[in-house]
Amino acid sequence: MKPIIGVLALQGAFREHRQALERLGTTVREVRLPEELDGLTALVIPGGESTTMIKLMAPYGFDKALPEFAKTGAAIWGTCAGAILIAQDIDGFPEQYSMKLLDMTVARNAYGRQVASFEAPIESEQLDDSFNAIFIRAPKILSVADDVEIVASYAENPIWVRKGKIMATVFHPELSNDDRIHAYFLETVAGIETIPT
Repeated sequence: MKPIIGVLALQGAFREHRQALERLGTTVREVRLPEELDGLTALVIPGGESTTMIKLMAPYGFDKALPEFAKTGAAIWGTCAGAILIAQDIDGFPEQYSMKLLDMTVARNAYGRQVASFEAPIESEQLDDSFNAIFIRAPKILSVADDVEIVASYAENPIWVRKGKIMATVFHPELSNDDRIHAYFLETVAGIETIPT
């Protein structure tokens, strides 16, 4: 059976993630209810506003369903706000809900407000040349555990990290026309073959 990739579609840039994943030849399901997690091989949690996402998650039971889904061994990728939701610790907001899937500490909006959004070329051994990363109210990864791989950094701070089947980026790959990071998530993290359209 062909793998199905879910994109949490409560808020944020979920359509752009879906489009990038579809360009890579995958079947994508927009997830709006916990039961739609069933049968997924991987899940992308998009950027947006983390506190708004949490307010939308709880009434539908995602606050409990997502950690249970993670226990199935599915691959999970959090971008921007999604990275906050999968972090172990949120600096200055210990009471904020998170799934605690990736042993890292993040600071919300640490790269500045919306007006301070910027783009910067980043380098990674996982990419054949630079990637133009888009930062919008991005969180900053302050620290990671020793067993968390730093895939890419910007200004000496990690911005793309991974441990096993869990990955986080604080920038927005879905807003570019470059699908290489989506391909990395599918192929390397989730173990899914891509067939670019």
